[in-house]
Amino acid sequence: MGTFSWSSDVGLETPCLAPALGFQCAPVSDPAASPSDKAQFPPGLHNAFLFAAFNALSFPIVCGSPMILYAKTLGASATVLGIITGMMPLLTVFQIPAASHIGRVGYRRFVYAGWGMRVMFIGGMAVVPLLSGGIDATARLSLLLLLLFAFNLSRGISSCAWLPWITTLVPENVRGKYLGRDAACVNLASFTVIVLSAFALGEQPAPWQFTALLVFSAAMGAASLVFLKRIPDVEPPSESQRNSNEPVPWLAISQHLPFRKLLRVNIAWALAVGGLGAFTTAWLKTEAGMSEGHILLVTSSAFLGGLSSLWLLGPRLDRLGSRPMMLFCMAAWLVIAAGWLALAARALQPTVPVLVTLQFLMGLSAALVNMANVRLAMAIIPVMGRDHFFALFSVVGSLMMGVSPILWGVLIDSLRGLDVAWHGFSVNRYSLFFAMTGLVFVVTFWLCQRLEEPKAASMEALLRDILIESPQRVWVRLWPKA
Repeated sequence: MGTFSWSSDVGLETPCLAPALGFQCAPVSDPAASPSDKAQFPPGLHNAFLFAAFNALSFPIVCGSPMILYAKTLGASATVLGIITGMMPLLTVFQIPAASHIGRVGYRRFVYAGWGMRVMFIGGMAVVPLLSGGIDATARLSLLLLLLFAFNLSRGISSCAWLPWITTLVPENVRGKYLGRDAACVNLASFTVIVLSAFALGEQPAPWQFTALLVFSAAMGAASLVFLKRIPDVEPPSESQRNSNEPVPWLAISQHLPFRKLLRVNIAWALAVGGLGAFTTAWLKTEAGMSEGHILLVTSSAFLGGLSSLWLLGPRLDRLGSRPMMLFCMAAWLVIAAGWLALAARALQPTVPVLVTLQFLMGLSAALVNMANVRLAMAIIPVMGRDHFFALFSVVGSLMMGVSPILWGVLIDSLRGLDVAWHGFSVNRYSLFFAMTGLVFVVTFWLCQRLEEPKAASMEALLRDILIESPQRVWVRLWPKA
């Protein structure tokens, strides 16, 4: 056994790979993995949950359905909607050059600066709807795209410090617990703000109503900075742990087998899911004919699904591993894609129960995939070179997440006017879109089977725990004692 071991809760150890990756080889331990930490969160981590909650009261307005609906009022095509949706993940490419500066600036200062700039750009967006009397819709849409670009650029640069910061701060044996609580905070706050947005916009929203939402978003973003500044800071790895004076060997990092397999899953997953949020919203507006307020109420159920992920996972993620959860979720996404395909092909009526169920499952499955994915990355990424590993991990998936909605948008626009009856189904641009995303989910499921997590349970063990053992434990607790 070599002198270098991966910091991992699955016990994976490898011979020293540091020289091949351009780092010095040394027996460095992960401060987040101290046995004395047991199952306790470090002091002050509650501020991270408060930051997540207030941040989630802000960004869904700018990055979610309200912004898509406002862009539709300005005449945005499917391609433009794809650009709006893909802009945030595309600009995470700036994490690559930014990662080299984290050690000099520090984790907290790096994130704080970027998040502070985001708030200023939200304030600029709030002015755009008020310009309806002075400039035309095309000019307002162009100005909005410019401000969104600046918003997402500042986010893309500063976010490269977040995962290394949290990975160093949170002990290994409670990372799944942390991710579950973080997701609960985000989804509860997101549900709240989307419901508020639905009532704020109503049936036929005026420009000032979109301005009011964006002002609220800016205020909540500013409040989140208060808690961000209170999260305990940690020292980035020393210069000898980060890198040498040689250029960062990105190719060598990407070719480490467990990491490369995870990157492949992220690419396929991003291609499949990247356009679903934007184009399900667009379908509800253009094809189902729903109003803005009703669309937001329906889509808010996705955040309830994400919130319920805390109950579904509980301690399972740390106990059973990430791989079975990801397999379970990809199977669920196949069912979701089939449901939207049936709606788009007019084989199923878009009733409220059907739409709420699909949105709920989308939120639940997305939250589970994200938590399992990040936890697996935390497990296989080493201390040495952590900043660069995480930067590459974030950028590869995010680039595909950004390209995906643009590609799907171009496809949907190119098939405008297609509507052919075939064996009782309607073959149209949206039904083809949902069918093709379903095929990509099949590929993603196959790639998940190849992920390396030696101590992970099987998918069958996960299903047995959810469907059989957990209900039995509930009945034992509720059954009256003699």
